[in-house]
Amino acid sequence: MTDSPALTHARALIQCPSVTPIEGGALEYMAAWAERLGGWSERVDRHGTPNLFIKFGNRGATNGRHFAFAGHTDVVPVGDEAAWTHPPFGAEIVDGVLYGRGAVDMKSGVACFMGAVEAMLSQRAEGDAISLIITGDEEGPATDGTRALLDWMAQAGERPDVCIVGEPTNPNALGDSIKIGRRGSVTAYFESTGTQGHVAYPHLADNPVHPLLAVLTALTAEPLDHGTEHFQASSAQVVTFDVGNSADNLIPAKATASVNIRFNDEHSSDSLKAWIDAAVEPHRANVSYRYRISGESFIYPPEAFGALIADVVEEHTGRRPEYSTAGGTSDARFIKDICPVAEFGLVGQTMHKVDERVDVADLEALSAIYASLLQRYFSG
Repeated sequence: MTDSPALTHARALIQCPSVTPIEGGALEYMAAWAERLGGWSERVDRHGTPNLFIKFGNRGATNGRHFAFAGHTDVVPVGDEAAWTHPPFGAEIVDGVLYGRGAVDMKSGVACFMGAVEAMLSQRAEGDAISLIITGDEEGPATDGTRALLDWMAQAGERPDVCIVGEPTNPNALGDSIKIGRRGSVTAYFESTGTQGHVAYPHLADNPVHPLLAVLTALTAEPLDHGTEHFQASSAQVVTFDVGNSADNLIPAKATASVNIRFNDEHSSDSLKAWIDAAVEPHRANVSYRYRISGESFIYPPEAFGALIADVVEEHTGRRPEYSTAGGTSDARFIKDICPVAEFGLVGQTMHKVDERVDVADLEALSAIYASLLQRYFSG
């Protein structure tokens, strides 16, 4: 029995060793696939990061509807290869399960895009377009991946009407969950300076740990909020604290710490910066900080696009997926700026793990869901 298109593509992509930021042949495989089907592609590399835009339709603005899939072909490192039961880039199938790095996150999801396009391409009306926004930098810094593609798309006049991101969204079974938004993420990096000295003579020193602890206490003593309609409560977590001191009788000269804040739609990066400013203000003689924004909180109300996805998923799985904003960030945080976006993909239990794997039945079902979604969307 021959493999389905989605399974064929999943195995081929898994066999490409595309550990961030190495392309590994995955994007080349997809570009060749698009050309065979009559589509076109544009390689968009920025600062050494490989990305690919594929479109089935005319270049530039379309006369009809434009549906986009978004995902990535880069994967995290395999870790201890000897710990794997099956080779991480072997794409072996055992007892109906496909093994390999990226089997869940998210080469199989990309393969399901491809299988759905093949199934529905001939039914696309003239003027309608399907595109694939594929980055090689999602598992890395994400500064020159989807952002670079969106910059290029803006210059080229490519703007989809809706987009589905194929990240693994389901915690236990296909049909559990659709992501209709994501929390934002801000990391603050603190440095507290003082004067080194002997612990027995504290009046001759200035301990930088104490003001830094006061700042961290101010940021973590009370909850930021108690959650909103579609979001869980925001969370500020101390993730590092270091004085670089191996002696127990020495007051250090410097202390550093970092705090990551995952925030819901009650906050923005600007409002959180003001909140951090207020916590630091009494201790500015010692404490300075900088921060990095990974993304703002966002949500698209379910009726914008999520309801259509939920209808199709329910038809195929018999389960009505819940609307969720849980989890980390994804490239949807960039795509939200150009069109309604939602996320639906495979079960995520083995992503980034040794023996990452997906049930072939789930892979086939997801490809069918994507195909039905295309059919429903283009039929109005």
